[in-house]
Amino acid sequence: MKRIGFFVSVLVAASLVLSACGGGSTAANHLEAIKQAGVIKVGTSADYPPFESVDASGNKIGFDIDLMTEIAKRLGVKIEWVDMPFDSLIAAVQEGKIDASISAFNYSEERDQTIDFSDAYYTSEDAFTVAEGFAGTIANPEDVANFKVGVQTGTTQDGWLTDTLVATGKLPEENLFRYDRVDQAMLDLQNGRIEVMMSDYIPAQALVEQLGGLTIVYHGVLSSGPMNIVIPNDDKELQQAINEILKQLQDEGFINDLAVKYFTE
Repeated sequence: MKRIGFFVSVLVAASLVLSACGGGSTAANHLEAIKQAGVIKVGTSADYPPFESVDASGNKIGFDIDLMTEIAKRLGVKIEWVDMPFDSLIAAVQEGKIDASISAFNYSEERDQTIDFSDAYYTSEDAFTVAEGFAGTIANPEDVANFKVGVQTGTTQDGWLTDTLVATGKLPEENLFRYDRVDQAMLDLQNGRIEVMMSDYIPAQALVEQLGGLTIVYHGVLSSGPMNIVIPNDDKELQQAINEILKQLQDEGFINDLAVKYFTE
């Protein structure tokens, strides 16, 4: 009798585990599963102010954070943030570890082969940042090939430097330094370990102001452009729902207000 009771207990426990993992879900699609769970898991790399960062109290703040929080609110669910290195975010969406990701992502055809994007919510530029007192000359973007260049791994800037400069032999591979976090790269720039940092323009402005001793010598559209939310491939229902909310937020002026809040202070 004890053995029977034990096996019954095991079966009940296993049933509860399967239920918790969604084994008993009756959701017709991913969006419905999110709504049934009451939470959307969103990945970000919180090292890119003013888009996403962590304040002194450990709270995530920034343009993307406020935007996605409002989207979750209008979806009728809570948001669960998952902070991870930028170059892990797309794989996490593909593997179903997170439901979506927002982290100043730019559309690219290569990325679009494995995941989908929302409509654009903001358009960005690229920037080259150097330490004050930089003695070199960057008259055009490809001049950075003459220096030790830092970039965040997996970004469109990484792709531009690799394809435009490294692959063509203009920038030696050993002079391209890849970082998990852009703030780490900016600190190395301050300390003279690299000579130029390539990143999005707005976060570069924020870090220049925050860290001091740095200056932006170029900004323009090279690799960047419209920013999009990353969602699973062929997830039409979630994509449509997010796009409809983005349109509402654009029409209401919510996104313009966020830009004023984070990009002009």
